[in-house]
Parts: sequence; structure tokens; C-alpha cells
Amino acid sequence: MDAAQLGLDSWEAAWAPYDERTYAQVCAAVSAQDTLLEIGAGDLRLARRLAGIARLVIAIELQAAPLQRARLAGSLPGNLLAIQADARSFPIPPGVTAAVLLMRHCTHFQLYAQNLKNAGVSRLITNARWGMGVEVIALQAPRLAYQQLLIGWYACWCGAAGFKPGPVELLTPALDTIQHEVRHCPRCQPGMATPPGAMLA
Repeated sequence: MDAAQLGLDSWEAAWAPYDERTYAQVCAAVSAQDTLLEIGAGDLRLARRLAGIARLVIAIELQAAPLQRARLAGSLPGNLLAIQADARSFPIPPGVTAAVLLMRHCTHFQLYAQNLKNAGVSRLITNARWGMGVEVIALQAPRLAYQQLLIGWYACWCGAAGFKPGPVELLTPALDTIQHEVRHCPRCQPGMATPPGAMLA
């Protein structure tokens, strides 16, 4: 094994596998009717669990080594299809209802989200925008323009997330529990000034 591969393996180990709570949150968002696409499936430990719930799981992993380890660990469930491919350009099969993206370090969120939306996928189960917990994103839902948001927590189509400051008289306890789905936030609009106090993921 060369130095580059050793570095990759240690880097992967720093981010995965995820803890039991994260896996449980993902599994709770999946139904028996789902056909799932898991992006960055690694050694298939989550994909195997998902196959116990969903109708079909298509697991995509860029690196060959984790998939080889997964296959050596035992036969795969009949409803789990593991594919070595680059998920950024992988053609999404018809009938996929939801996707799973556990990737705190994700730098291609918008590309994945747009590809999934274009393919008619309804939900994205991910931790990529906030880097903690798991959210379920309705991919086909309309999004508010960032400029229209007066104040509050937001998560953008580009993958940024944060709090947009605004008129203090609009602050309420309920405001802290709402996440607005937006587009065209300061991070995806290079010429737009970031408002003072805004936090970007």
C-alpha cells in the first residue's frame, strides 16, 4: 500500500463510521417503500442496515478498497447493489425515491442535490449542510430567495447554513426552531456582501 493510500485510509477513518445515533436518525427517515441511493457508501455498514428497511439500496462508493473490505466481510443482501463509481457523474436510476449523503466534509452538495432533484428524487437524508445531526431535505419543494428572508436560520441550496440577522423586534422563541430553505445566499452569490453576524457552514 503506498503513502497516498495510507493517507486516504487514515482520512476516511477520521470521518467514518458515524455513531449509532446518526445511523438511527438515517434509518428512521427511511420506509419500506423506498428505493435508496447512498452516496459515499464506504464499507457498506449503513447500506446493509438500510437494506433491512428499504425495498432496494443502491450504494455508490468512489474508492475500491472499502467495497472490497465489505465484500470480504460477507455476502450482501439481495436488495443491496454496491457500485464503484463517482457519484457526481453517476446516472441516477429511475425510481429512486430518496438519497442518503453522510458527509460532513462534503464540497459538492449543490451538485448532488441538483442531480437528485433533476432525477425526480423526493428526499435527501444528510448531515452535509450543518455537519451534525441528520436532516431530511424535500428536494422538490420551492425555496425562498435569501433576500426575502428577514431573519432566522437558513439552509441554502448551495450547501451553506447559518443565521441571517435582522430586525430585533422579529426575534421570538419560535424563531429558533425554524429552518428556512433558501437559494442565492451570500456564499453562492460572490458579489453579495455577507451580513454582519451571519454564520456560514
